[in-house]
Amino acid sequence: MTEATEAVLLEETHGSVRILTLNRPSKKNALSGDLIDAINEGFASAAADDAVRVVGLTGAGDAFCSGADLAPKPPGARSSRRTNTADHVVQLVRGIRVDCEKPVIAGIGGIAIGAGLSLALCADMRIASSKARFHPGYARAGSSPDCGLSWTLPQAIGHESAMRFLLEPKMHGADEALALGLVGEVVPEEAFGDAFFAYCQKIAEVAPLASRQTKRLVTGAGLLADLEDHLRNELELARHALASEDGREAVKAIFEKRKPEFTGR
Repeated sequence: MTEATEAVLLEETHGSVRILTLNRPSKKNALSGDLIDAINEGFASAAADDAVRVVGLTGAGDAFCSGADLAPKPPGARSSRRTNTADHVVQLVRGIRVDCEKPVIAGIGGIAIGAGLSLALCADMRIASSKARFHPGYARAGSSPDCGLSWTLPQAIGHESAMRFLLEPKMHGADEALALGLVGEVVPEEAFGDAFFAYCQKIAEVAPLASRQTKRLVTGAGLLADLEDHLRNELELARHALASEDGREAVKAIFEKRKPEFTGR
């Protein structure tokens, strides 16, 4: 079955746990317009379902999410039915972190890069496989963060650590991510799937009212008064950087596997 006919997001419900699985394994679960739409719809559905107490978010195959799908489209290929508009990005971040009052747990079984890392940081808690790898991605592509990362990352690891992480772009292993505070737990690769689901079940055993109120209070304590404006500005700046000469050179260098030559334009 090809991606054109297979769902880009898989949904399973086990008791009071809803598991959403990014399902573009051949693209390392890179975020397409269709996948973003599906994630938004999946979280809206889980948030509205009183039987769901916890939402787990993970990726199919050997990746969590490799970021935005930057691969050049073949000549004549049609674009996804929607693109990463500001409205969709705002809905993505708010839908996971704010509007869904059920605890959201990200299970990171492989790479989480760029917007894929941003997606993981939108979750309330993160558990990683020992083979998971983390890379900020943005500076490497000549851009600044988007998808809420400039808000969620400093909350998770602090201002200076966030600046260092974003501007010293390198791949971080699972244990490094744990030490930084990007994830709360690392489990052996062979035990990852079971451990991720078991933790989702454990949190689902908490009284639903306690879970919802706790998430509302904890999120509210760090909520920006102008979150929507911040997310829109974040995306606008990222797009401006990607469209610059340096941004185009950075993306070209990634695909050509070479060091970019920046001019400041």
